[in-house]
Formats: sequence, C-alpha cells, structure tokens
Amino acid sequence: MKGWLSCLSEAKVLRGDGEREEFSSLSYDSRRAKAGDLFLCMKGSTMDSHDKIPELLEKGVRVFVVEKNLPDLPKEMQDREDLCIVQVENGRKALAELSAFYFSYPSKEMLMIGITGTKGKTTTASMVRAILTEAGYNCGLIGTTGIDYAGIHEESRNTTPESYTLQETFRKMKEKGCNAVVMEASSQGFKMHRTDGILFDYGIFTNIEEDHIGENEHKDFAEYKYYKSRIFTQSKTGLVNLDADFSEEFMENAECPCFSFALKKQADFMATEIEDLHRHDFLGCRFHFRHGEEDWEIWNHLPGRYNVYNALAAISLASLLGIKKEVVQSALRKIQVNGRMEVVLQRGGYTVLVDYAHNAMGMKNLLETLKAYKPKRLIVVFGCGGNRAKERRYGMGEVAGEMADFTILTADNSRYEKTMDIISDIESTLSKKTKNYVKIEDRREAIRYALEQAEEGDLIAVIGKGHEEYNEVNGTFTRFVDREVILEEAEREGK
Repeated sequence: MKGWLSCLSEAKVLRGDGEREEFSSLSYDSRRAKAGDLFLCMKGSTMDSHDKIPELLEKGVRVFVVEKNLPDLPKEMQDREDLCIVQVENGRKALAELSAFYFSYPSKEMLMIGITGTKGKTTTASMVRAILTEAGYNCGLIGTTGIDYAGIHEESRNTTPESYTLQETFRKMKEKGCNAVVMEASSQGFKMHRTDGILFDYGIFTNIEEDHIGENEHKDFAEYKYYKSRIFTQSKTGLVNLDADFSEEFMENAECPCFSFALKKQADFMATEIEDLHRHDFLGCRFHFRHGEEDWEIWNHLPGRYNVYNALAAISLASLLGIKKEVVQSALRKIQVNGRMEVVLQRGGYTVLVDYAHNAMGMKNLLETLKAYKPKRLIVVFGCGGNRAKERRYGMGEVAGEMADFTILTADNSRYEKTMDIISDIESTLSKKTKNYVKIEDRREAIRYALEQAEEGDLIAVIGKGHEEYNEVNGTFTRFVDREVILEEAEREGK
C-alpha cells in the first residue's frame, strides 16, 4: 500500500522515503510479523516492542513506525540504510490512523452509533440494534458481550477492542452487508486511542459514576470524566441523559450539536407515566415517550427504571433517524438483552431471569428493581469468582441477606480456589442477616433446586455470570450458559 504516510497526523521521517515506500500488511505483534509488513513499535506498560526490532529485521521487515529517536533504537537498525523509519509521538494513535487507512476507512460507509457511560452501555446498544434491525437495517454490534454481525459471533477481550481489530471488524461487517454499527465506546477506548479515526453519526451518553479508577485504568475521576466526554469530539450529533450527573457540563463543552433525554428534567425527549408491570407473559415497564407532538405508548420488556432510561436513549435516537413508532414499539415489546435482566422463563406463574450483577452495588440495584414488582418471594441464585477481592463476597452476602427472601449459594468461576471456601466467605455475612438459604456447590444442581421449589408469584434471579458461556475451574473452561441450563432443567422437570 502506498500513500500511508499522509494518514498520520504527526510523523517525522527518520530514514527512507515514506511517501513512496510500500507495505503489504500492517502488524504490531512481533509474533505475527512477516517480510513486507509495516511494523508499528510501541512502548507498553509491560513490554516494549522496540526490543523486538532485531528479530523483525531477521524476518525481513523493512518499514517501521517507531516512538523513539534513531539514536535510541537498536544498533542493528541504526546500521541499516535500506530501511524506512518514521517516528510518531504516540504509537497507539498512529495504530488507529494506520488501521483506518489500511482497511480503507470502513466506518465512513456505514451508520455509526457510539454509546458511552458508566452503566447502561450494553443494554442501550442492544436496544438500538433491535430497533434498527426491526427498521430494516443490517446492523453489527460491538461491546461487552462480544462482536455480532450477520449471524457471526466473535469474542472480544475488551468492551472497545483495539483499533486494528475495530477497523478490521468494520470492514468484515461491511463485506457481510452491514449498513449500521452500534458499539460501546468505553473511557479506556478513548484513552488508549482505540476509537481514533471514527466519526460517529450519533454519540450517546447514558450516565457517569465513580468507577474504573485505579492502576491500569484512570488515575482519578477527573480523568475518567474527561475521557467519557471525548465522545462528543468524535460525533456529528450527541444524545445526553439530562438527569445524569455532569450532563449539562458535557453538553456545554460538546463539539457537536446535542439533544437531551430525561425522566425528571425538561428535555427534548421525555419518558412519562412510567408503570411497572408483571404479567404471566410480560415483565417490564410501560411508559409514554414524548417529543414535541409525538406521544408513543411503549412496552419495554426489561424491568427497572434504569432500563426506561436505556430505552429512552434508544427511542430518542430512533426518532432522530425518522424510524416509525410501530417499529420501535414492536422491537421493545420483545427485546431481550443477553445476560442483562434477561427473562428466560415464565411458566407456572413464576419468572426466572438472568443478570450479570457480580458485585454488591450491581446486586443491590437489581434486587431493588425486582422487589418493586412485589413478587411472592424473591429467590436469588449466586456465587462469587475465585481469586478476586474477598470484599465482593462479603458485600454480596450482606445484600442477599437483607433483600432476598431465599438465597441459594453456588459456584461461579471458582478459578484456583475451592468453591466451598468461597461459599463460606459469602455465608459469613449472609448468615448474620438471614437463615433462609441453602448451599449447593454445583451450579446446575442449584438452578434445578430453585426450579423445583418455585411457586406461583415467585421471581428467581440467577446472577453473576450473565452473558458468559463458560465456567472456569483450575484453568479449565467448560461450557456453562445460565440461560441454557435454566431451560434444560425446566424441560427435564416439566415445569
């Protein structure tokens, strides 16, 4: 490929002719590099790929983008006159720019929607995708639960993948017929330049709370907030939850025109007359969406007021796109979000759902939401991950003791700890609040027991794993999907 040098916003040619130099493919992993590649060297927190230059020269790599000055590079490189060496200030930014160039800027060929916020990104993204799909779009999805497009599912290590993976994915989506992409844009994604080179048609801000602050994340809340706000420097139009903290600051500093949505404050898009509903075939909220003269009655098949916010964000976007009311109503009436308040079974007068809540705060929010539906009994099935902070176990045990009517303690990715040791830690705080619990080490057996004990009017929440499709024990991963196990055991029991 020629002409690549011009795609870099900051570049200094140290050797060779970058304008005329060609490369066949782009790489930044020395294990995969080969002759003919342009290789991008970066200084990471644990590894510096500049140290791999002698090995790369042996492989026949001749085109390099580096972060170091020529005298600081390995001697083997300094002695070679047949190389093209270009210096950049930030390798991650350069990787994003080069990746967009290498894959021929695929994001420019599709409707691009980015969603950021502390909570609600995954659910809002799924709702937006459901509405767009109902409206006839071929829509790809990128986020916490992985990458989905055209019937293909790919796992992803990060909520917002590395820039090269993002651009490669956009190109694959486009080749499979996608004309829209909905993606979660994390604060780390902005900080690590993974989203550089993307101009979102619409950027959505859901909310912000103190989170992701610490080593290898953000140094403080100010930095976290700054990177959340970056979405409005990379969007043509913004959508802001006006009820969220710092929303007005985000709107004032936005570099694009912004619309607002809210339940409490007066906004461009509003949700009113909210009603929690639990029927034999429906668990969720009914509300009215109002914008100007528009008044749409919405049945949102996800429980909880915070899911009204998520739905409102998605509906507001649909309104801006001119999508018809009937399309939105149909999509949300049947919405299911993998592992997020996912209603799996409604039978015999009881309801079973799956949720990803895996810490005390998430569990408390979930149980408060479910208790608002006034179930006969609120039954919770959960465990805690091994080799993680024990405070999480103690906190979840305390919340379960205070809020659940009955608790079933079980396994959840025990990793290199013994499951019963983890359960004992949870029990140490749970038992101080209630005696209404049992311990069943095997998660399938725990789910079976919950179904066997279910009565009309019960709400059963199987939590902690959510969308995960595995159970990890002593380094071994075996398939385990809560949704599948619930349905299998219900079929076996005939319930």
